Amino acid sequence: MIKTKILIIEDDEDIREGIRILLESEGFDVTEADCGKKGLELLDSSFSLVILDIMMPGMSGLKTCEEIRKTSVVPVLFLTAKSTESDKLIGLMVGGDDYLSKPFSYAELLGRVKALLRRYHVYGSKNTNSYDVQDSVIKIGNISISENFNEVTVDGKEIDLTDLEYRILLLLMKYPRKIFSAQNLYESVWQEEYMYTSNSTVMVHIRKLRAKIESKPDAPDHIKTVWGKGYRFE
Repeated sequence: MIKTKILIIEDDEDIREGIRILLESEGFDVTEADCGKKGLELLDSSFSLVILDIMMPGMSGLKTCEEIRKTSVVPVLFLTAKSTESDKLIGLMVGGDDYLSKPFSYAELLGRVKALLRRYHVYGSKNTNSYDVQDSVIKIGNISISENFNEVTVDGKEIDLTDLEYRILLLLMKYPRKIFSAQNLYESVWQEEYMYTSNSTVMVHIRKLRAKIESKPDAPDHIKTVWGKGYRFE
């Protein structure tokens, strides 16, 4: 049986070892890197998740994530000693999928890891071993999205989306003109209880999604904001 591969990029050896022992006990194949540069050298398409420390000497975790996003949509879980909302939003804006503030419990870490992997394996991977899956494509205007695979095209050109961006877009396009509140989107896509700070998380991902699919992200043709209510796709 092929094990799911996870890459840990963390400069603190004790934290790396603790995470590695936990994940290996759960059956994961774990690779370690003590800096962003080494992590980028090790990263390839075989990995299903990157656990990335933000505060590292040399290349920071934020810069490392920016470099990862140039070639990969693999989920990135940030580990951060900072817990302010602005710091978390910066992590999401550079391409992170989730974050965990230090100190954290191993139970919480494992829960986040499994949630990201579940979403990635269902929605994010473009590879499948099941060749009898019947795909269904939704096309609205110049945008097409596959309902079974993370494949989106704009004007016939394939666009790389993270698993969360894909799930947001799929939900909006399946129900065009339906208004989804931030709470609707968060609980449907993240599958977690909505809290006050979740609104900012949704806003960041909507902004990133618009930047990828809209010709004019500041005046979008498709993902509209309905002020005071939420978002809809037209």
